[in-house]
Formats: sequence, structure tokens, C-alpha cells
Amino acid sequence: MIAFDEFGPLEIRPHHGICWAAHQQVKRLPATYTRPHGTRYLLAAYDRQADHLWGWQRPNQRWPQVLAFLKGLRRRYPARIRLYIILDNRCSHKKQEVLDWTRQHNVRFLFTPHYGSWLNPIECQFTSMKKFALTTRYFANHHEQGQAIQAYLRYRNQTKTIPKLRHHDIRVNL
Repeated sequence: MIAFDEFGPLEIRPHHGICWAAHQQVKRLPATYTRPHGTRYLLAAYDRQADHLWGWQRPNQRWPQVLAFLKGLRRRYPARIRLYIILDNRCSHKKQEVLDWTRQHNVRFLFTPHYGSWLNPIECQFTSMKKFALTTRYFANHHEQGQAIQAYLRYRNQTKTIPKLRHHDIRVNL
């Protein structure tokens, strides 16, 4: 079972938070009032059985980007295995081209109830990602922001077997 969702909009702005700082050396984040860089979205999937998280940062979350992400996800598994994907009721998920592709490639969608997207298991994964990759950071551009998110995803997927780190991750998600 795989959970899929979009996270965003991701803007280039200071992300405030709480962090350790030496006495009298607090790192200040600037106030920004203009957003010249636009926004990006993280399309992400979480394989519950393998406890693995993937993500791609894209400029928007329309159906062609969703379909491209699902095609990449399908390539990770043998074609004989049916993929069940949990996702919300966005219109880009229900586009006819996306639904036709799912029928042809042994993929089935399990939609969360309306106004119940919080039931999607990937939502709690976004909490840790936001805390460890974005909080108390000020990125220069979307490329730098995407690198920080990808670094977190690699770290998260590599340390999933270390009990002490997983315990901390579970506490953050609760």
C-alpha cells in the first residue's frame, strides 16, 4: 500500500522555528515581503510496507505532473504487482488520462473521504520533513530548497532501522 500526496506551496522565504543558539549569538531570519521566486510543490509517495519515502519537487501539481510521478513510481515495482495508492480527491488525481493509465498499468486508487485527507498516512511524514528540512532555514532559491528536502529524504530512508532515531521521528509525528 502506497500513500501519495502533494506538499506545498513551497516558497523561498524564511522558515522560523526553534533551534539551539550560543548565548548572545541568535541567528536572525530576515523579514521578506516580496516573493520573486514563485512557488513549488513536492509530490511525494510513502510505501508503508517498506517504510520508504520518495519525493519530486515540481513547479505545479497539475495532472501531467501527477501522471509523470505515478509513472516513475510504477517503474519501482514489478509490473505483475498491483499497486494500491491512497490519495485525496483532487481533480488532478481524477483526470480521465490519469484514470485510464491506472487501469492499463495494474494500479488502483483508494481515495480518502472528502474533507478527510488527514487520513492519508503520508501526511504525518510531512511533519518530520518540515521540521528537519525547512525549519529555521532561509534558502536562496528553489534548487537549494529541493536539495535540502532530498537530503532529508535520503537520511530518513537510510536511518529507518536505527531505533533511537525512529523513536525521535515517531515523537515528532505524534
